[in-house]
Amino acid sequence: MRLDDYIEGLEPDESQRRRRLAEEKSYAITEYLEDFQSRFEETVQGDSLYGATAPSIFVGRTNYPNVSTGLLSPVAEGDPTDFVTNGEWYQQGLGVGDVVERRTGLLNSRRSANVNVEDVWDGFVGVQREVAIAGDPVDVEIGLDGKLDLDLDVGEGVATPTGPSASATSVDLTENPYVPRPVKKTLEDDDWQAQGAMTYLYRRGLDVYDINRVLSAGALGQGENRRLVPTRWSITAVDDTIGQYLRGQIRHAPSVDSVEVRMNEYMGNRFWVLLAPGQWEFELVEMKAPGSVWNPDPTGDIWMGSASEGYEGRTGYVDETAGAYYASRLGVLEHLAERGRQAKCLVLREVSDDYWAPVGVWQVRESVRNAFDGTPWHSVDADAVDGSLAGEHGEAETFHGAVRTIAQRLPVSYDRLRRKSDLVAGVQSSLGDF
Repeated sequence: MRLDDYIEGLEPDESQRRRRLAEEKSYAITEYLEDFQSRFEETVQGDSLYGATAPSIFVGRTNYPNVSTGLLSPVAEGDPTDFVTNGEWYQQGLGVGDVVERRTGLLNSRRSANVNVEDVWDGFVGVQREVAIAGDPVDVEIGLDGKLDLDLDVGEGVATPTGPSASATSVDLTENPYVPRPVKKTLEDDDWQAQGAMTYLYRRGLDVYDINRVLSAGALGQGENRRLVPTRWSITAVDDTIGQYLRGQIRHAPSVDSVEVRMNEYMGNRFWVLLAPGQWEFELVEMKAPGSVWNPDPTGDIWMGSASEGYEGRTGYVDETAGAYYASRLGVLEHLAERGRQAKCLVLREVSDDYWAPVGVWQVRESVRNAFDGTPWHSVDADAVDGSLAGEHGEAETFHGAVRTIAQRLPVSYDRLRRKSDLVAGVQSSLGDF
């Protein structure tokens, strides 16, 4: 499909989009918190919370190696797995408000703990680790001190934010957790380095969300090195490790044959994904609008950040784009590995002021994943966009031409994009490579 035809089919009904956003923004975080406090008071029996717990934990990073660590429990009726961050949230079409509502419906029962947990399988940390490695929700009884902290703390890169919290005085399992066989294998083999164990779990069908939870609980790696990993760090570590594994899988694969362009939009974030013939290279360029959650000054300029890597990958951590870099790279590498191809890849992320609350890098990961093999604009403007474009892509004669075409629809000029992007700047001197 020609790139111009592909882009024309993606144009949404602007009035319908605005109506949806107005409805979504009508939810106020304070309303969620008030509702949560009411449900909390109804659910807690005396000084105890009893019920099904989603297999979720949270490990903070402040004061490392003595950190705040907690169990995340839904204080509401319904399926507790609905509160677990994973790709199903995209498939269900959750909006920003829906995510905030689910996050504020989780109670973080927390205690302070040292991260060194090699042989710790009792007490609060032991139960927390059992919940993390379980394949299904686990029933627990949690003793609380009765004081509820309603400060909401969500942040980019944090898939399971703290949300409302209370100090835990005790916790007990009320059933024996089911542990998936691959997780049990990595847990029992304490000579296995964490990177190899993560790759093994991924090859055995566990998604990065599951692996992140197990890693964060200190259940992977060589025995003496097993420790709790702050949630924010573990998300990036898993995305990076699995990404490196997949990059190795395509290292000697043939290149894609043409310049391919895909687009997806979700939660006020628009992603353009360009693949071009050549050896593996990757770059993420972010453009964050004034008034968006990460560029809050409504009178300011578009904020831009970028990070890139060549055929051999990166040697240092990404600063400007942080976890979004590793999450978007993973989505691209999964697609290429499935095709048995490699490519030069440029991902352009536009963050509009419709992104009014942070939800975490899972939405970056799922948006890029579904740009390839899902339904673009899924549940966001599904009725306003040509549904026949699901899984389709546009093609251009050259990478240079594709970037020029897309730049007409970006919130920044082509010249400004070229100054920020290594790949786009390289077009001027290496058009023959594309």
